[in-house]
Amino acid sequence: MRSEMVERESLVEVGNLDHRFPDRILRQPGGEALRACFQCGLCTASCPISLIDSRYSPRRVIKRILLGMRDQVLRDRFIWLCSACFLCQERCPQDVRPPEVMTVLKNMAVKEGILPQGIARMMEVFKRTGRLYPIDDFTAEEREELGLPHLEEEQEAVKRLLEE
Repeated sequence: MRSEMVERESLVEVGNLDHRFPDRILRQPGGEALRACFQCGLCTASCPISLIDSRYSPRRVIKRILLGMRDQVLRDRFIWLCSACFLCQERCPQDVRPPEVMTVLKNMAVKEGILPQGIARMMEVFKRTGRLYPIDDFTAEEREELGLPHLEEEQEAVKRLLEE
């Protein structure tokens, strides 16, 4: 099964590559040093996420970017796992700054409407209430006992801001 997964991951349809994708990343703040990566692997060796899940590899994400695998990179759930601990950045001999590259990728994915399911749900709650988590009855009572003001459920200003 592992060899099947590796085989599927290694197949790349040339027609689906976006050769302008690396240039778009390079023009973003945080992506400037991307082409300096020579795939040494120090970023992956120091990454705490790759210790938990060996399929996560900042090096592999950077390689896919440089190949122009735009759709695969932006739809890959692994770009959302970067904890921005900066261990990879501290060890990189070329000063590539993978956490900043991951932030650029996340921003690009969000602009295209590609969000992990949990974040999409949080955005719906945020649009509706202006908060990331709904205020339940218990929390409302606690706020009242502490003398805090009542929070309105509908947040028109937030809705307008997110629609623009």
